[in-house]
Amino acid sequence: MFDPIWKLALGLITGVVFGILLQKGRVAKYHVILGQFLFRDWTVVKIMGTAVVVGAIGIYALLPTEAVSLHIKPLAWVGILVGGACFGAGMSLFGYCPGTSVAACGEGRRDAMVGVVGMLFGAALFVGFYPQLSAFAKAWGDAGEITIPQWTGTSPWLWIGGLVSVALAAFFFARLRHNPTLRPRTKPIGRRKQVSA
Repeated sequence: MFDPIWKLALGLITGVVFGILLQKGRVAKYHVILGQFLFRDWTVVKIMGTAVVVGAIGIYALLPTEAVSLHIKPLAWVGILVGGACFGAGMSLFGYCPGTSVAACGEGRRDAMVGVVGMLFGAALFVGFYPQLSAFAKAWGDAGEITIPQWTGTSPWLWIGGLVSVALAAFFFARLRHNPTLRPRTKPIGRRKQVSA
């Protein structure tokens, strides 16, 4: 039923490290998440984007060694759309996502503590109504336990390469935007000086 103790210990260690990085990256601050929703502070996108890219590379590199295993959830369209809408609405009202709210609790933030209690209450409701919610979601389309590479018949490394390319392009354009010296210089268009003979 449970994974081996070394896998659980590895999960605990990586979770603690991730929490420290969230705190050091200031993602556990309410105003940083608010700034992301207002398109003024891109810290959250940078950190989570980096986590997705590094995580994807790590998981698929370790998968052949059986050091990790995939736990794929069913692709239920309605569940994903409704769940995503609820997640987005909750995050915009709460000012934290589930991970950053726990990190903020570690900082002693009371608003995060109230939100975590609300998340636990919502999780309990979800578990209580899971049979009905699951049947409703599957009735509107269920592709089963499938990944995007399996769905498209392509290699996972193709998608990971795409993620890395997007991340590098975003990093480059962000640097270009914040560092004017990296931009190509253009000569101003004006009148040519006439040279007298």
